[in-house]
Amino acid sequence: MASRHPPPDLHPQASPTEPPPAAHRHPGGAAPVLDSQSLLQGQGSVAILHHGVIYRLQATKLGKLILTK
Repeated sequence: MASRHPPPDLHPQASPTEPPPAAHRHPGGAAPVLDSQSLLQGQGSVAILHHGVIYRLQATKLGKLILTK
């Protein structure tokens, strides 16, 4: 009988004192800075769910980012 494992936690709880590893504070402290490589995770594009709408973040061959609805 195969063992059943719970699905991976897609929304791990962040420590209240430490930002996630991919997040860095902008020097002005205005907004966290996320590394695009950590978002794309080796893929050409990722889907981002924002207020119930799915957006696509895509890296181009020239190294630019495109966000589309």
